Amino acid sequence: MMWLGVDYYPEQWDPGRMEEDLDTIVDLGCNVIRIAEFAWHRMEQSEGAYDFSFFDGAIAQAKRRGLKVILGTPTAAIPAWLARKRPDILSEFEGGRRRAFGGRHVCCYNSPALYEYSEKIIRRMVEHYRDEEAVIAWQADNELGHEGSDLCWCPRCRSAFRKYLEEKFRGDIEALNETYGTAFWSQEYNCFEEIPLPEETITTHNPALRLDWERFRSKSIGDFLAFQVRLIKETAPGAVVIHDFPGGGLDKHVDYAAAARPLDIAAYNNYPVWGGQKAPLPPHAIAFELDYIRGLKRRNFWITEAIMGAQGHDVTGYLPRPGQAKLWSYQAMAHGCEAMLYFRFRGAAKGAEQFCYGILDADNRRGRKFAEVQSFFADIRQYEKAMTAPARSEVAIVYDYDSLAAFRIQRQSILLDCHEEMKKLYKLFYDRNVPVDVIPAEADLRGYKVVILPQLLLVKPAFQARVRAFAEGGGTLVLTYRTAVKDEDNNLPIGEAPPVGFRELAGVTVEETESLQEAEAFSLLGQGDFAGREGRGGIFRDMLSVQDAEILYRYGDAFYEDRAAVTRRRQGAGNVYYLGCGLDEGTAAGLAEAILKERGIETLSSPEGVEIVDRGAGEDAVRLYLNHNGHAVFAGGKELAAYGCRIERRAAPRT
Repeated sequence: MMWLGVDYYPEQWDPGRMEEDLDTIVDLGCNVIRIAEFAWHRMEQSEGAYDFSFFDGAIAQAKRRGLKVILGTPTAAIPAWLARKRPDILSEFEGGRRRAFGGRHVCCYNSPALYEYSEKIIRRMVEHYRDEEAVIAWQADNELGHEGSDLCWCPRCRSAFRKYLEEKFRGDIEALNETYGTAFWSQEYNCFEEIPLPEETITTHNPALRLDWERFRSKSIGDFLAFQVRLIKETAPGAVVIHDFPGGGLDKHVDYAAAARPLDIAAYNNYPVWGGQKAPLPPHAIAFELDYIRGLKRRNFWITEAIMGAQGHDVTGYLPRPGQAKLWSYQAMAHGCEAMLYFRFRGAAKGAEQFCYGILDADNRRGRKFAEVQSFFADIRQYEKAMTAPARSEVAIVYDYDSLAAFRIQRQSILLDCHEEMKKLYKLFYDRNVPVDVIPAEADLRGYKVVILPQLLLVKPAFQARVRAFAEGGGTLVLTYRTAVKDEDNNLPIGEAPPVGFRELAGVTVEETESLQEAEAFSLLGQGDFAGREGRGGIFRDMLSVQDAEILYRYGDAFYEDRAAVTRRRQGAGNVYYLGCGLDEGTAAGLAEAILKERGIETLSSPEGVEIVDRGAGEDAVRLYLNHNGHAVFAGGKELAAYGCRIERRAAPRT
């Protein structure tokens, strides 16, 4: 079922507006509304005084109009009475300063009080609505880990972190000392109570300690989400539970793929532009984030907040040009979204989000934005079968939360941003209209023809065994610089040279390495199939000695001309590539084209700024032409308006 709707906050308006609002929502073309996610006080104005009558009325009004409902648990914003009664529920900034009540996400995820009071309101709420046929899903909390809420430095977290370490090392402090190498700087601990949080100090904390802190922070949030999912499903067996993940998930101190495991559906709040940005994210970066969300559970996802107007809390952002936000909605559907709700029905007139403009503004007039959403809903529902079919890819980019955390701990180059490096690799395929899955290292690699492992710094033997099986089975594997350098505890293995565990597979050894502070610091000279080509490299470089691989590029500077920069080792029906440095876009594009050709992966050419995506199968198959340009272009033999989308049934074979 394709759900199309809006986020509606009737508690923020005069109740007399509700009937008119819901009539307008129906006229818009909606079949669902999302409500109640920030309304704890409305449902419990004082401790134990539960009153759901307001939302009973809202749901009854929605039902009369044929609208379904997504109900949100309200735990992202606690009521003032709870903060006053239990100030220990609030999280703390680094240094011990308590976060003030008044924002959102201000609670500590290791607070017993948060669990206690959350369980009370959730249990009563789910018991009250578990037989309500209009409720099609429950949203657990809101944007967990967002806006800095993924970190807390309070005494409860200090105690919980020490307990986490004690359990990990089975009470053996000497095992922790040995693993962390605490003999360095005389950091040996006599007991777990001596272990600090990695707060501000002179120079830096132990990298192994900091990695376990990252894992602990992730577990704290994941546990709270899993607690809510269990509670909802215990109280309402068969309930569909979702969570709305924010953007930038790969930069959070929480592993969203792990957090998403107990959910039925991963949802996403898609903001291609936010306050203070001069321009939206590039189209490939928007697509990358969509594919990342789909990869959390490797299935289609929902969007619970789609942008239509300008956005910003204190600084207002860029206004999407006419048709542009509508195009982003089509793009989301193209990448596996099967439910689309806009944030918000009407922009707030009071409170912190007054400049997060909605479909309607405070003037309450039906204008351009209303017409765009209405036309999108009318159009996209014609292709429901295609858009709810699984999205399929032959190429995958794999990330590892621990490796990303390790780079946050030790960046190694001021230019190295792992998230951005992934998007650069993604763009090589996006530009050729080749779909890509962005998946966690725990995901199954079977079924892919090409798997890319960008900067997977940490060696994890079980994962490496799966990667070797993929390559030995004929898959094409792409390794990059700074892959398989450190062990699972964020230490350098003794007696091993990178890529640890992959040297035989790749046919190369990293003899030395250096960090560059330029993106194009040195020249590259093509060899073999790439003879005569020249390129530039930078950011980082591995000096590769070759044991059993073809050299595709050498370094062009005199000191390292005997070292390989890019190699390929034939492995059965596939190949193993090693990219020893950051590559300029032209050089990287040439390698991507070679990989696609050798694997028989079909591409589609399109004008610059035009994205082409195939969805569905058989008689339900469609092709979407998405024009991200602010001017008209010809694509597929027809003119496509600025920020326009055209959907054609029974797409032609990919050529």
